[in-house]
Amino acid sequence: MAATLGAAFPALAQDTAAAAKPDTTTSAPAQPIQKVEVRGGADSYDPRRDDTASKVVIGQEEIAKYGDTSVVDVLKRVPGITVSSPNGRGGEIRMRGLGAGYTQILLNGERAPAGFSIDQLSPDVIERIEVLRAASAEYSTQSVAGTINIVLKKAIRSGQREFKIGARAGQFRGPTANMQLSDKAGRMSYSIAGSVMHETFDRSAVSDEAAFGPDGNPILVQHTDGVEDGRLNLFNLAPRLNWTLENGDTVTSQSFVNVARFRNHGVDTTASVLGPVAPYPVLDEAMRSDNDVLRTELNWIHKMADGAKLDVKAGLVGGRNTTIMRRWAAVRPLDNVVRSDSEELGATTVGKYSKTVAKGHAFATGWDAGWSVREDERRESETGRPVYPELPGGEQFEAEVSRLAVYAQDEWSLTPRWSVYLGARWEGIRTRTTGNTFDTGRSSSNVWSPVLQTLWKIPETKGDQLRFALTRTYKAPPLTSLIPRRQTAVDNRSTDPDYAGNPDLKPELALGLDASWEHYWAEGALLSVSGSVRRIDDYTRWLVAFDGARWVAMPSNAGRAITRGLEVETKFPLKALLKDAPAIDLRASVAANWSRVDGVPGPDNRLDGQNPLSANLGIDYKRGDLTTGASFAWKGGANLRLSERQTSILERRRDLEAYALYKFNPKQQLRVALSNILGEDFVNRGSFLEEGRGLVQRNARIEGAPSLRATLELKF
Repeated sequence: MAATLGAAFPALAQDTAAAAKPDTTTSAPAQPIQKVEVRGGADSYDPRRDDTASKVVIGQEEIAKYGDTSVVDVLKRVPGITVSSPNGRGGEIRMRGLGAGYTQILLNGERAPAGFSIDQLSPDVIERIEVLRAASAEYSTQSVAGTINIVLKKAIRSGQREFKIGARAGQFRGPTANMQLSDKAGRMSYSIAGSVMHETFDRSAVSDEAAFGPDGNPILVQHTDGVEDGRLNLFNLAPRLNWTLENGDTVTSQSFVNVARFRNHGVDTTASVLGPVAPYPVLDEAMRSDNDVLRTELNWIHKMADGAKLDVKAGLVGGRNTTIMRRWAAVRPLDNVVRSDSEELGATTVGKYSKTVAKGHAFATGWDAGWSVREDERRESETGRPVYPELPGGEQFEAEVSRLAVYAQDEWSLTPRWSVYLGARWEGIRTRTTGNTFDTGRSSSNVWSPVLQTLWKIPETKGDQLRFALTRTYKAPPLTSLIPRRQTAVDNRSTDPDYAGNPDLKPELALGLDASWEHYWAEGALLSVSGSVRRIDDYTRWLVAFDGARWVAMPSNAGRAITRGLEVETKFPLKALLKDAPAIDLRASVAANWSRVDGVPGPDNRLDGQNPLSANLGIDYKRGDLTTGASFAWKGGANLRLSERQTSILERRRDLEAYALYKFNPKQQLRVALSNILGEDFVNRGSFLEEGRGLVQRNARIEGAPSLRATLELKF
C-alpha cells in the first residue's frame, strides 16, 4: 500500500503607468489637481464576457489568495473543475468530470514535458491560468473536456522585488520560499520567478479485502494496516529576458527549470481473518524518485507595415527521471528492486500570423510542430540477482514521436451584438517504439478538427448573452499505453493487476456541442447556465483479465460513449443586492454530469472516474487592512461499472478551506490559510467478479488531516 501512496508523486500584458508631473520651473501658485477617471479600453475588457471563444482567466490575485504550494490546489476552487486524488498528494485535474487525458493541460500554450507532474508547479511562478471550455484551433484539439493553459510569469515591472517565506504545519509540514525580481534597462528588461519547498509527512492507512464464493458465502477476509513517511524537495525557476529592437520587433527568451526529489517508505501488515494467509503478511516498501525538467524557448514578434503580426517561437525541452522501488519481506522471503531510468530530448516550433482584415474582423493562421525521443531502461532484481539474466542491460526501449499541426481561424463581429469564430486544425502524430522485449511498433493518427463558436448579445438587455460552440476534438493514446511492455505487481491479483500497453490503440474522436446563457446584472456580478454534450467514438477502457498465470490490465478501444453536463454558476458582490452592505463577495457553482458507455452493460456504465455531481461555495470579505474568506467544495459519490466484472465506487468528499490576509503596510503582509479543515480521509473502493471464484471487494482508507500554512510576503 505504501508504494501506492507514494507513486502518486512521480515520476498580461505589461503593466504601465504614467503620471503627469507639475511644472516646477515657475513660481505660479499651485493649482489643485483635477482627478480624472477613465473607463474603457483594457481596464473594462473581460475575456469571459467579451471574447467570442469562451475563456475564463484566473489572475495572480486569485491564484495567490490561499497561499497554495501547488497549482492543483488552486484549480480545485475553479468552477467546473474537480481534482481527484487517491491519497491527498497531487491529483488528476478534471473538467466535466473527465480526466485521464480528456482534459488538456498546457504550459505556455504547449503540452508539458513527459514526466513532469503538474502538482510540482508552484503558483508563485504563474502569471495567470486560462480555462477554455470549448476547443480553439490555435491550441491542440486534444481537449475533449476542455483546456487549462498555465501561463508562466511574463509581466515585467521596473524595480520589482518580492520575497515570500512561509511554513506549513500538520500532516504535511515544512518551509517554503519564493522570489520575484524584475527590472528594465533601456530596451532590455528581465524577470526571474523562483520557488523552493521542503516538505515531510507521515500518516497511516487501512485496507480491507473480502472474497465471496459463487454461493455468496465469504471465503476470504483480510485486514491491512499501513504506515508511511516521506519527504519532498521542489525547486522551480522561470527566468525571462526581453529585448526591443530598433525596428520595434521584440525578442524574448523564457526558460523553466523544475527539480523534484521524493522519498517514501512504508510498511503494510496484513492479518487474515478468514482464508489463506496473505502472500506477504509484512511488506516493507521504499521508493525514491528524482525528476528534472528543463524547457527553454526563444520568441520573436515582428509587426508588419500593414498592421499584421508574425509571432514565432522555437524551443528545446529535456527531462530525466529515475525511480527506484524496493520491496522486501521476511516471513516469505522477498527482496525485489526495480529501477527505472528515462531521458527525453525534444524540440518544438510554434508560429502565428495574424492580421486585422477590417474593423471587428481578425484572421490568423499558424503551425505547431515538435519532435522528441525518449529512452527508457528498467532493471529488476530479486535478492541481488537479475530477474531477466538474458537481458544484462535490463529492459530497454526507445520511443520517437513527431507531430505537426496547421490551423487557421477567423473571428468576425458581424454586428455590434453578434460575433462568430470559425477555425480548423489538422493535426498528425507519428510514433515509433523499439525495445529488446517487443517488436518494433509504429502508430500514426491524423485528425481534422473544425471549430465553430458564436456569441450573441441579446438586444434590449443590460448584459444578457448566449454562447454556442460546435467542435471536433480527440484524445490520442499516451505513449505508455502503446508500449506492450508489462509492469508487474508483486502481490498480483484482480484488484492489483499487472499493466501492459496495446500498440493497436486508436485515438478517441469526439463531437461536442456547448451552449450557455450569461447574465451580467451588475458590476462584478454574473449568473451563468451552460450545457454540453460529447459523443466519443473508439472510447478506451482498461480491461482486466487472467492470462493463465497472472492478472493483467490492458487498454482497449470499446465502442462509443456519450457524456452530458449541466453547470450553473453565480458570483456577485453583496453590494449589488444591498447598497450599504459590507465588502463581501459571494460565489457558487453546481455541476452535474451524466455519461453512458455502450461497451459496458448497465446500470452505472459511466465514464471512468466521472463524478456525477459537484458544487463549490466561496466567500471573501475585506475590511481595512484585513481580507479573509473561505471555500467549500463538495463531490457526490457514485458507482461506476468499468466492465462486465469490474466496479469502482466514488466516495462523497467535502473540502473546507479558509484564509486571512493582513497588510501591515504597502510592502509587508501576512497570509494564513487552513486546508482540509474537516479532516476528511481519502477513500478508494472497488470490486471485481472473478470467474470461478466469485466477488472480490477491496476498500482502502488513507488518513487525512487539517493543514495550516503561513506566509510572510515582502516587497523591496
